[in-house]
Amino acid sequence: MNEAVLPVLSMARHSQTAWSLTGQHTGLTDLPLTKTGESAAGLLGRRLERRTFKNVFTSPLQRAARTCELAGFGSMAEVDHDLIEWNYGEYEGLRTEEIRARRPDWQLFRDGCPGGETLEEIGARADRLIARVRALDADVLIFSSGHILRVIAARWLGLEPAMGKLFTLSTASLSELGYEGNRSLPIVRLWNDTGVKQ
Repeated sequence: MNEAVLPVLSMARHSQTAWSLTGQHTGLTDLPLTKTGESAAGLLGRRLERRTFKNVFTSPLQRAARTCELAGFGSMAEVDHDLIEWNYGEYEGLRTEEIRARRPDWQLFRDGCPGGETLEEIGARADRLIARVRALDADVLIFSSGHILRVIAARWLGLEPAMGKLFTLSTASLSELGYEGNRSLPIVRLWNDTGVKQ
């Protein structure tokens, strides 16, 4: 089968919030987009306007849902609770340096968060989402948050959830997962594209 007809999973990370700007871990705290974030979501939509998707899914959290809406996909989007960001438990709202002041060797993708979600739990959510997307056998677009999208990428490739640590994502970025040649060869087609020329 030609690669051009194989389905693609497009993943959009939500636009800027006050906490993404300051580097605070934002799991279940339901923050709005900043004005800059709203503008970036519109630009993201322009980059996607010539694309056709069988399904669009979004996290229920407003930062993802609003990004989806401003990008022009709100009317066709379905809420998927597996796309909610990692539950950071006691580390919610803290910056990495604040967490490491308490626990110097802490790594999210190894240790998770006390009172929050384990790596196994977020990996299971990623697996459920991937199974639903693959069953659709068509181009799909999802809107969510950085760490869950990184775990989805790792699991798409057959890697352990902890390997999400190998990826990074900017706000209002677009990434694509697909296949090379056939469905037995999952690949990253595009990663962390913000549409900004380097």
